[in-house]
Amino acid sequence: MAQLEIRSQAGRNLTGGDGLKTYATKVDAGAVWVDIVEAPPAERQARALINLREAFDDETYDRIARELARFSKAGGDPVKAVAHAVGWSHDRLEFGTTHAYPAAAGWLRLHDESNDPEMRLICLLEAIGYMAWGAAGEEVYAYPEAASPWEEVSFLAAVEAEDEAEALARVRGALAAGLGFADLERALSTAALRHYADFGHSLIYVLHTGRLITRLGRAVEAPLLLALVRSLVAASREDLIPEFRAYGEARRAFPAFGGGGALPDSAVLRGRPVKETLAHVVDAAATTAPEPLYRALLGAAAQDMLTFDTRWGTRTDNSIAQNVGWLDFTHGLTFANAVRQQCAKHPELWPAGLLQIACFTGRNAGFTTPDGDGDWRVDDRDAFYAACIRKIADHGEDRYILSAHLLKTFLAVREEVAAGLPAEIEAAVLASLNRFLNAPLKLKHVRRIAHQALDFVALED
Repeated sequence: MAQLEIRSQAGRNLTGGDGLKTYATKVDAGAVWVDIVEAPPAERQARALINLREAFDDETYDRIARELARFSKAGGDPVKAVAHAVGWSHDRLEFGTTHAYPAAAGWLRLHDESNDPEMRLICLLEAIGYMAWGAAGEEVYAYPEAASPWEEVSFLAAVEAEDEAEALARVRGALAAGLGFADLERALSTAALRHYADFGHSLIYVLHTGRLITRLGRAVEAPLLLALVRSLVAASREDLIPEFRAYGEARRAFPAFGGGGALPDSAVLRGRPVKETLAHVVDAAATTAPEPLYRALLGAAAQDMLTFDTRWGTRTDNSIAQNVGWLDFTHGLTFANAVRQQCAKHPELWPAGLLQIACFTGRNAGFTTPDGDGDWRVDDRDAFYAACIRKIADHGEDRYILSAHLLKTFLAVREEVAAGLPAEIEAAVLASLNRFLNAPLKLKHVRRIAHQALDFVALED
């Protein structure tokens, strides 16, 4: 029988990073005595967390899974490991919050809904793995320590001026005064919607940062708020580029909402350039309440997904401005979900939120076909949701950005349906998710990048 070779040094395993279990031994009267008493649970939990930090810093996905399993086996609450991962990662994000933290909020929701040990481990592994991916190899981007008294007006002015130090000082002052996310949520949402910021990511980040803080507790409040505010300051302002410049004019022209409850025609709110779409929203607002207008825009975004011309996602001869793929379309739904949630709490933000949904539908109009590519209707909603969760739990994507979008689009659709939608809009929203989850995704555009590089450099002559 072949001998099992264990590479070790002083009892330490050198392969895979896993620590070998060792026991105290002694030789007495020619006999070897081994003390097989397990270390106390608290000691084993502490060891697992130390090892998890090593795996996190090395971004070793399978070892992260094993250390989470060991921590749980030792009686620890593995959700607490997600809170530790926030602390390990938040100051290694140069531009603040990324998709990793909103995705973690979503993974924890699926974790809490499941009794399956494998599913629960998957959710924690994906949440922590994404944070490790974003932090791996990064230097520490320290947050300024100064604190100033919390003033919402001063905070918003600092974000608008892209003054990170001042904005963070106001947040530190709020925390020092005992305030938390709930107290700052209106200001954060307002800052996120002051511009069509980072293609809608800013408001999505606000919504899910709040949820992650609620789930993990006060210990993560400061690091998550600091990362969120850094991202708000650094966010690109899409409304300042020519394609979306009509947004500012539409926002200034936005009327007081009418009281009508009739649902506007979704077809009028899609298939047109950005400027025309914004004008239609402004006109519709004068005769309707925000919620029906929101539902019509959500229906338009869903129809866009159903008619996305997927050839744009695989073409190699398009310009940089035509780099459009599935994620551009899913943002119409996930951003709309964030708009409904945040504007319901802070109704003064409805005009900005609705117009920015219109920016999505206007931008996507040029990349759709008159008809879709099949029948994606969902007949059994509960069975469909179960199938979605099975796919998300074993997604097979090697890029976290893709698995995060599968997750957050599913959760957004499920929330919007649960909130109540007219039958035709519910059907479109579910069908659009069905199409997306079954769509092949091109992960790398080799020829397209080469084509665009040559075109770009040619302009430099």
